[in-house]
Amino acid sequence: MISYKDLGLVNTREMFKKAIEGKFAIPAYNFNNMEQLQAIVMACAESDSPFILQVSSGARKYANQFLLSHMAKGASEMLKELNPHLKFALHLDHGDTFELCKSCIDSGFSSVMIDGSHHPFEENIKLTKQVVAYAHEHDVTVEGELGVLAGIEDDVVAEKSTYTQPGEVEEFVQKTGVDSLAISIGTSHGANKFKPEQCTRNEEGVLVPPPLKFEILEEIEKRIPGFPIVLHGASSVVPKYVDMINSHGGNVMNAVGIPEEQLRRAARSAVCKINIDSDGRLAMTATIRKAFADNPAEFDPRKYLGPARDELKKMIMDKNTNVLGSAGKGKEIFS
Repeated sequence: MISYKDLGLVNTREMFKKAIEGKFAIPAYNFNNMEQLQAIVMACAESDSPFILQVSSGARKYANQFLLSHMAKGASEMLKELNPHLKFALHLDHGDTFELCKSCIDSGFSSVMIDGSHHPFEENIKLTKQVVAYAHEHDVTVEGELGVLAGIEDDVVAEKSTYTQPGEVEEFVQKTGVDSLAISIGTSHGANKFKPEQCTRNEEGVLVPPPLKFEILEEIEKRIPGFPIVLHGASSVVPKYVDMINSHGGNVMNAVGIPEEQLRRAARSAVCKINIDSDGRLAMTATIRKAFADNPAEFDPRKYLGPARDELKKMIMDKNTNVLGSAGKGKEIFS
């Protein structure tokens, strides 16, 4: 068994406490390869932002679970050089079984999500409680989920969303002992978060998504005051990256994300963790497509993955500073 403390990681408990007090959100960035990992670490080090590295079940299989522990250790050592006081958590995104969560805890994850939202309420409680019991034995924090997000992302597939029922949150939190709760208020997985018929068009003809259900969030805050809330599926689907992909041979149509002003509003509430995956994929894919179009004879991966890494770093720094409000908060939390 590998302890996350031996890898130089932290769990999410103190980060979430400070985020709620300071009215900002901790960014949780998914990664699948070395360049994404480098970009996340460099961007958060430079902007002095606390952060969470997220790995889905699919990404863990892709990377190999043994290699992943060494990547996390390497990222920790890299961070010591770039910003010595800063720390991060390694989090399992959308774990769906006790066995998967246990395996991640045993291999050095400092935080896990057990997503039992597709189960009936009582079964969700039972599964989440089982994971919490094992995780807390090892000082690992646990995220649960109530409500279902629509969309497709890695192994997470749902055709319809089900909003979180505020009347269930107190019982769920009390009976499971979770450390944070992912809720459904209108965000969605993937780059096509909404169907065109769900949106309106502005004067420029751009699709405008329906607003998030902040009334549900506010009711949940009243019922479990001060409790850490998480938003999944919160990429903005940055239009310039979609345009760049499509203008260089791509076909990402009707892509629309969560407006940044709505994410800023959420970050000032009890939402203390905001997940971002699709935006990172779009930024890298857009840059790589452009590199291939501009230099069709190029075959050195460093010549197209390097610029993609740099563009992702730029995007993350912007998110930390202008959307989540986490930039500059590292010293407050870890010093």
